[in-house]
Amino acid sequence: MLDTITFENKIFFWLLLALPLAIVWYVLKHKQQTAQLKMSSLKGFKITNSILPKLKHILFALRLLALGFLITALARPRTSETNTKTKTTRGIDIVMAIDVSASMLAKDLKPNRLEALKNVAGKFIKGRPNDRIGLVEYAGESYTKTPITSDKSIVLRSLDDIKYNTIIEGGTAIGMGLATSVNRLKDSKAKSKVIILLTDGVNNSGVLNPKIASELAVEFDIKVYTIGLGTNGMAMSPIAILPNGRFQYDRVQVEIDEDLLKDIAKVTGGKYFRATNNQKLEQIYAEINKLEKTEIDETKFTTYQEHFRPFVWIAAALLLLEFIVRVTLFKSFV
Repeated sequence: MLDTITFENKIFFWLLLALPLAIVWYVLKHKQQTAQLKMSSLKGFKITNSILPKLKHILFALRLLALGFLITALARPRTSETNTKTKTTRGIDIVMAIDVSASMLAKDLKPNRLEALKNVAGKFIKGRPNDRIGLVEYAGESYTKTPITSDKSIVLRSLDDIKYNTIIEGGTAIGMGLATSVNRLKDSKAKSKVIILLTDGVNNSGVLNPKIASELAVEFDIKVYTIGLGTNGMAMSPIAILPNGRFQYDRVQVEIDEDLLKDIAKVTGGKYFRATNNQKLEQIYAEINKLEKTEIDETKFTTYQEHFRPFVWIAAALLLLEFIVRVTLFKSFV
């Protein structure tokens, strides 16, 4: 990036204070050298109105300008271009396990839980340029949406494609979602492996106990951050599908197995969070982003380009112009 012009030797700008002093000295000297003759009448004299004597002050102005440019050149104006070379020394592999059961369409978060999550998760992904990220979907069963990859465009497109559908078996299989995420990370060579598991319900499906899945995470040195999503109390949630294909909503008690999520996080060395609204969900992902920092070596190369030469050439040109004008046009007046 090209920076604005800077001056290496700013102290020389103090010499600019000499310019107004030179102007005062020139005015006083001019008055002393100008002879005055008082006459009662100018009759009998032929008066010519030549403008050249008045223009001779241009000579002093040219010298003054030349001095100003020379002082600026002494201050060493220059620009710099900085190039940064980064190298990831400790990358993190992250799998985001997302509950896509029907209850994720509840409207206690705006516009609903699933869309609110996708919006916040997208920002989180964009903020992790040096890490590999994968996606896992789960409801009554689980599957890998995107294997861990460093190509964030693929992950973001996959995240945008996540929607509720009737293909996946209904229910909430937290154990299956966690186990699939562990399977995606178990062979990872990254120094840090993280799962962010989000759900808005209780484990009521699947063939694998969540506690066994958390033991698998411990076995492969995987840290799990768990997020319980949903307001406290009642929430407008889908309870049936109407003949036109739309959901019928009603107020439903929000039930989240917080004890299970806390236990998973504690056993694996992670942390449990509760997101009751959009703002809290954003804060949670921001905190996880701070907790899991990627170590990066950054080397900066700065190239400086000096710009004093044009000022010297301009000053030289002004002095040359002053000399030529003085010995030609104003030869009779100096």
